[in-house]
This record gives sequence, C-alpha cells and structure tokens, in this order.
Amino acid sequence: MTADADPLAARLIARLRSAGLTLATSESLTGGLIGAALTSVPGASEVYLGGAIAYATAMKTALSGVDPDVLERYGAVSSETVTAMATGIRLITGADWAVAVSGVAGPTEQEGHPPGTVWIGIADERSSRAQRCAFTGDRAAVRSQTVAGALGMLLTGLQDR
Repeated sequence: MTADADPLAARLIARLRSAGLTLATSESLTGGLIGAALTSVPGASEVYLGGAIAYATAMKTALSGVDPDVLERYGAVSSETVTAMATGIRLITGADWAVAVSGVAGPTEQEGHPPGTVWIGIADERSSRAQRCAFTGDRAAVRSQTVAGALGMLLTGLQDR
C-alpha cells in the first residue's frame, strides 16, 4: 500500500458507507494490495465484503467466475477479462460494487503486453466498464499505481451514479 492509496481508500470507504453500499475485489497483479488498502481504513468492515486473489489465469475462472472462453479468446490482460472478473466477484459475493485488476507488473511481458499494461474494471448492478492503463516504473511502482487507479476509478464510478 502506498501513501497515494491511503486517502483514496478512506474516501472510498466513507462514500460507500454514506450510500449504504458494499464492495468486493478480484485482484491479479496486485495480489491483495487493494484489499489491504481498504482494510487499513477503520470501519471498512461495514462496506468491504472481501475478495479473491486470482493471480494465476485459471483462478480468474475458479475464484471470480470468468468464463474460460473469455480468457482463451481475449487473454488475461484485457477489458473483457477484468469486466468479467468484476461482474463475477460481485455476483459471487452479493456486493453492490466490485473492482478487478489484471495486468503486467513486470519485469517481463505477458501475452505480448509490456510491463505496466494494466486493465481496471468496475461493475455494479447496472453495468460494467474497464479502463486500460499504461503505468511506469518497476514492479512495485506498477502495483502501487494500480491500487490508486482502481480506488480512483471506483470513486469516479460512485460519483457518476
């Protein structure tokens, strides 16, 4: 977790709490860092239900409900996969909102994608959407930027509703 994520996590927890909404996560390259950022905030248990660490491609199906055909057709690092991860974990947990991340932390490429290529997806009961990010720096920096990006995307999504 980074200093950049701390205020974002606190703002997100406060926003969810005030709206009476719940959240779940499905994380790949961050390996639980989003959940750690959220649970570092006092009162997170009122809104954060938990999540899955779907690090290996097969775990995206087993833990987050992603159709294996989606993974085969689009790969683990794709818009389709993160939206399926977010939708799947939301349905599995019964959360109002969900966020999912998948990408390449580095140091080497994956599926032809360079390090820093990250997809963030969010879902609620009405829709899902994804955003491609091109983060820079070493492995730790990419993972840190992904956490901040995911929390920020959720905050924006909540404002749009």
